[in-house]
Amino acid sequence: MEKDYGKILSAKLNLPLKGVANTIELLDEDATVPFIARYRKERTGGLDEVQIIAIRDGLSSLKELDKRAAAIIKSLKETDQFTEELGKAVAAAQTMAALEDIYLPYKPKRKTRASIAREKGLEPLARMLLDGKYRSIKDSEAFIDREKGVGSSEEALKGASDIIAEIINENSEVRENLRIHFKRNSQFTSRLVKKKEKEAAKYNDYFDWTENVNKAPSHRILAVLRGVNEGVLTAHFLPDEEDSLDRIRKSFFHRKDSPNEIVEGALSDSYKRLLSSSLENELRHELKLKADEKAVSVFADNLKELLLAPPLGQKSLLAVDPGLRTGSKVVVLNRQGKLLEHTVIYPLAPYNKEGEAERILKKLYDKYGFEAIAVGNGTGGREAEAFCRKISFGKTVPVIMVNESGASVYSASEIARQEFPDYDITVRGAVSIGRRLMDPLAELVKIDPKSIGVGQYQHDVDQKMLKSALDDTVSSCVNAVGVELNTASPQLLSYVSGCNGRIASNIVDHRNENGPFKSRVDLKKVKGLGPKVFEQAAGFLKISDGKNVLDRSAVHPESYGVVKQMAKDQGCSVEDLMRDKDLREKIDLNRYVSGDIGLPTLKDIMHELAQPGRDPRDSFELFSFDDTVSVPEDLSPGMRLPGIVTNVTAFGAFVDVGVHQDGLVHISCLSDTFIRDPNDIVKVGQKVSVTVLDVDLQRRRISLSMKD
Repeated sequence: MEKDYGKILSAKLNLPLKGVANTIELLDEDATVPFIARYRKERTGGLDEVQIIAIRDGLSSLKELDKRAAAIIKSLKETDQFTEELGKAVAAAQTMAALEDIYLPYKPKRKTRASIAREKGLEPLARMLLDGKYRSIKDSEAFIDREKGVGSSEEALKGASDIIAEIINENSEVRENLRIHFKRNSQFTSRLVKKKEKEAAKYNDYFDWTENVNKAPSHRILAVLRGVNEGVLTAHFLPDEEDSLDRIRKSFFHRKDSPNEIVEGALSDSYKRLLSSSLENELRHELKLKADEKAVSVFADNLKELLLAPPLGQKSLLAVDPGLRTGSKVVVLNRQGKLLEHTVIYPLAPYNKEGEAERILKKLYDKYGFEAIAVGNGTGGREAEAFCRKISFGKTVPVIMVNESGASVYSASEIARQEFPDYDITVRGAVSIGRRLMDPLAELVKIDPKSIGVGQYQHDVDQKMLKSALDDTVSSCVNAVGVELNTASPQLLSYVSGCNGRIASNIVDHRNENGPFKSRVDLKKVKGLGPKVFEQAAGFLKISDGKNVLDRSAVHPESYGVVKQMAKDQGCSVEDLMRDKDLREKIDLNRYVSGDIGLPTLKDIMHELAQPGRDPRDSFELFSFDDTVSVPEDLSPGMRLPGIVTNVTAFGAFVDVGVHQDGLVHISCLSDTFIRDPNDIVKVGQKVSVTVLDVDLQRRRISLSMKD
C-alpha cells in the first residue's frame, strides 16, 4: 500500500494538508523552491521557502525510508523469511532505526559467536534457559557432542549464552527502549589520549569533560569529535550501566530479574559486547547529525546576511588590494565594474618615495573621477585606508573598508582566469574587492561559500548537507534580489530558478552574439531554454530598459494579461498604472480572481507595480573604524570601539574593530539579558559598538563585550 506522503508530512511539520500535497506535486514537476514560494502561493496556501524546503527534505527522507523498506522486503523473500506479519511491521516503521531493528534478526551476517553455537546444535539449550526450564547441569550435559566441538557442559552453556546474548541484542523492543534511555540519560565524556598533551593544547578544556548529552551544545560536540579524529581525545556517549541492564530486564523479561544466573550473565554480555557499542555509535551519529544541522544553519544564516549586504550600487571605483613591502595593487572600475586601468603603489615609508603614491592616485582621479575608494581589509588594509583618507582630491571621495575573505580564492580560480585571462591574480583580487562593494551578491556567487569565512566547523560537518544548505541560501538570495538579464555573469545566472551552468552559459553566449535582450520573451530563443525553464526563470530575470515595462518588475509573464486588463479597465496604459498611485487604488482585485490567479498573486502584482524591480536589500551606509587603533597592540581594556560583525557562531559573535584580528563577543556578553541564540541579537555585517575586555597578544585573542 502506497504511503500518503502529504498526510505524513502535514502531521510531522504541522502544515495544512492541501498546501503540503500541492507542494509535493509541484516538486515532483521539478518546480524550484523560489518559484513555488513566489508564484504558486494559491496552490501552497502561501508557504514560505523554509517550509517548502522542509517539505522537500522530508519527502526525500520518506522516499529513502521506503526504498530501504523495499530492499528489506526483497531480501526477506529471497531468503524465504518473509511473512505477512513481518511485511506489515516493515511497512509501519517510521524511522530508519526502527526499520533496521526489525530486519536485524533476519539480516545476512558474517559468522558470530551465536551462529557458531547454533551450528553446534545449542539453540534448544538457549531456549530452555530463556523459558526457565533449565533445572540442572544434567540438562546441559545432554548437549555435549565432541564431534560438533562441544566437549563439556560448560562449553554448552557458554555457547547457549552467546545465542541468548544475540537474541536479546536483536529484540526490537529492547533496542527501542534502550535507545530512548541512551538519548535521555547518556553522559558525554571526553578524555585526553595519553602522551598527547602537546598536540592537544587547543583542546585543553576537554581533557576531562563530562555533561549530559542533552545539555551539550553543538559546537562542543563538533570540537571534541574533531579532537577524536585528530587522535588526541577520546569521546563516549553512554548512560549508567546498571540502569541500562535494568531496562533490558524490563523490556525483555518484563520484570526486574532474569530467570537464572546464566541468563543474567548473557544479558550483561549482550549489553557490554553488543548493545552498548551499537547504540552508542547510533547516538554518536545522531548527535553529530544534529550538531551538523546547527552548524550548517549558522553558516547559512551568516552567508545570507553577507550576500544580502547593502550594495554601494553602480559607482565608478578605485579598488585597493593592500600590501606593505610588495605594494598595493590598485585598479579603476567603471560603473558597470569593467576594469579600466591598474597599477601598483607603495603608500608607506620608506617605499613611498617623494609622495609618488599620492601623485599616482591623484592622476587616476583626474583621469577617471572615481566616486569611491574600496580598500581590502587584509594585511596593510588600515594603513592603506588611512593613506587614502589623507589625500585631497578636491572633492570628498569616501574610503570604504571591504571584507576581502575569499578574494584570493576567486583570483586563482578558473572563473577569474576566464574573466581576466590577460591579468595576474593581484589584479583579479583588487577587481573582486571593488566589485563586491558595488554588489556583494553578484561578486560573492563566484566564490565557493566555504571560502568566504562565515562558517563554524565547516570542514567537520557533513559536506553533502552543507552544500545543499548553502546552495539553497545562495539561490534564495539571488532570486529574492532578481537578476539583470543583460549584465549578469554566468555564475549569477546559474543560481536563477530553473537555470544551471549550461543554460547560464547559453544565455551569455546568446547575449554576446545577438546583443542585449529586448524582452523576456526573447529568452525562448536561447539554446536549451525550453518552456519549463522559461516558466521557472522568467519572473526572476529583469530587463531595466526592455520594450515591455513589466519586464523590469518581478511580475511573471504569465500574469501580464491580467495587468493589461487592469490598465484597460482603468482607461490607461500599463505605464500609467505603474506611475499613478491613485489609478492603482481604484482597482478592485476581487474582479480579477480566476482559476489560475488568486488574491495572493494579485497583491504581489500590485506591490510590484508600485515599486517595479525594487532591490529588497537595505541602503548602503558608510562606516569607519576608530582612527586611533590599527593593530592589536593599540587595544586596551575599557576601550569603546565601533566594529562590524564578521561571523556569528553558536557561542558568540566575531567582530572586526580594524586591527587585523577579529575579537570575540561571547554569548554571555552579547546582551544584558539571557539569550539562547546569538542570531537573535546580531547578524553578519551588522555595525556594533563594543568594549574591549581583554587582549591576549601571545594567543592572539581579543575579548569584547556589547553590554552597556
